[in-house]
Amino acid sequence: MTKLVAISGSLRKASYNTALMRAAIAMAPEGVTIVEGTIRGIPLYDGDEETAHGVPAAATVLKELVAEADGVMLFTPEYNNAIPGVFKNALDWMTRPSSDIPRIFAGKPFATTGASPGNFGTLLSQEAWLPIMRTLGTRPWFGTKLMVSKAGSVFDEHGKIIDEATEKRLRTFVEGFAAFVREARS
Repeated sequence: MTKLVAISGSLRKASYNTALMRAAIAMAPEGVTIVEGTIRGIPLYDGDEETAHGVPAAATVLKELVAEADGVMLFTPEYNNAIPGVFKNALDWMTRPSSDIPRIFAGKPFATTGASPGNFGTLLSQEAWLPIMRTLGTRPWFGTKLMVSKAGSVFDEHGKIIDEATEKRLRTFVEGFAAFVREARS
């Protein structure tokens, strides 16, 4: 069984990225389990706080979920042409202590995708993750690119995909990444 973790970089209840992530989880191919990770409850990184109290529980839960996974899918919003601070902050906590970086990230397959109400999807945000993934020693997947633009017309009011073409592209993305992860494990 292949275990993937999916993480949405948005805290918004009606987030398009969370809706996209949940649709991907529902599309897990046979032999693949996709578990939802969350950045909710992770405080802003503060070295003094880390020294005084250690890594916060919410960050530790996410960190261990990633450590136990065979691969990770990041569903990233794009704020001002870049990665949302709250998402990057969660990853920063996951790198503490720095001696844990190899255990959590080294060689682990990572994929990025995202949804945006704008015309360009999350192209710049996805690209902005690459130097971070390289720094952490992950194995980025460069297979199917998925950037969902004009997300307001792709999802209904309950977060369900109503655009057939997007649903098909998401399925291709999930299946392709799962195959990449299986191949990386062998």
